[in-house]
Amino acid sequence: MTMNEADTRPTNFIRQIIEEDLATGKHTHVYTRFPPEPNGYLHIGHAKSICLNFGIAEDYQGQCNLRFDDTNPVKEDVEYVNSIQEDVKWLGFNWNGNVKYSSDYFDDLYQYAIELIKKGLAYVDELSPDAIREYRGTLKQPGKNSPYRDLTIEQNLQLFDKMRAGGFEEGKACLRAKIDMSSSFIVMRDPVLYRIKYAEHHQSGNKWCIYPMYDFTHCISDALEGITHSLCTLEFQDNRRLYDWVLDNITIDCHPRQYEFSRLNLAYTVMSKRKLNQLVAENRVENWDDPRMPTISGLRRRGYTAASIREFCRRIGVTKQDNTVEMAALESCIRDDLNENAPRAMAVLDPIKLVIENMSADEQMLTMYNHPNKPEMGTRQVPFSPELYIDRADFREEANRQYKRLVLGKEVR
Repeated sequence: MTMNEADTRPTNFIRQIIEEDLATGKHTHVYTRFPPEPNGYLHIGHAKSICLNFGIAEDYQGQCNLRFDDTNPVKEDVEYVNSIQEDVKWLGFNWNGNVKYSSDYFDDLYQYAIELIKKGLAYVDELSPDAIREYRGTLKQPGKNSPYRDLTIEQNLQLFDKMRAGGFEEGKACLRAKIDMSSSFIVMRDPVLYRIKYAEHHQSGNKWCIYPMYDFTHCISDALEGITHSLCTLEFQDNRRLYDWVLDNITIDCHPRQYEFSRLNLAYTVMSKRKLNQLVAENRVENWDDPRMPTISGLRRRGYTAASIREFCRRIGVTKQDNTVEMAALESCIRDDLNENAPRAMAVLDPIKLVIENMSADEQMLTMYNHPNKPEMGTRQVPFSPELYIDRADFREEANRQYKRLVLGKEVR
């Protein structure tokens, strides 16, 4: 990295942490990841995370993995896997090595779950999902222990093996961490680590009928890949406690650290994948790439450039403070990019023919620059003759004193 590049790159609290880690020798390199769930198309909010993770890796000569968090086979599809890869490439980024999947680590995750059981830190719970929610308590009321919490290690190993073998129906059993049902953080009240789902997985097929939860998968996948800085949005701030708890209680060499930043909220824009999926499912839009959608593919069809989206992400910055960004900020970026880089052309959308009677009938060819400030973009030839075309909105047969356009007997002002 040259001095000029270092001077002009953006700065934020995450970069300050990274620079301190490198300066103190805590890390000798930077390793990040972008871990989307393939259950929909990426939207403009994901672009912020993409630019942050891949941008940091580029600026510090590090690496960034593209890892699909594919732990819920019911909602995921290869279509989304392909679209996400296309969007990341279109934005101008390349991931490290091959695309990775959380399902690549299902065997490892299963063994780590067994390790927690053997340490007395996980148990199989046969409470119903509704009962688990009730036992968990509220923000003002502590939770209470499940009647299955004190099963022996041998019993839990047998039950977990039964779960793995398909001996339970969906919702009839799950594996939970044994932490603290009176914790002030609900996420630490014996969270579910594994649940049963009889669904074919787009990567592993029907090999598994039990699937790990995000919080269990996320931290272990980071550790197995040697991630140094795990960057998440603020809604995962409390989950950091569970992230650290899992890694502290299993036998694993790497212990990444999670850091949270505020997500992108765009004014008057739906950013929920669930709600965007509803628009597609109900045929209220053409598809995920409908130009009205805030998806990256929708913005691409609308005419946004990758450079304008990257610039937008640079301008809004990275903080811990939640805020809402006006759509005008995004529109400003595409205007600036097109003004700088787009060749010029002229068109009449609703033409009417205009004949200039007192002009020579000979046609002339005028040379026009494709960009007024960039002669290197070349020129084009434009014919000029008595027959011209103007927009219908620029002509009126009856003059309007407050509307000074081209009309009979009047001058253009």
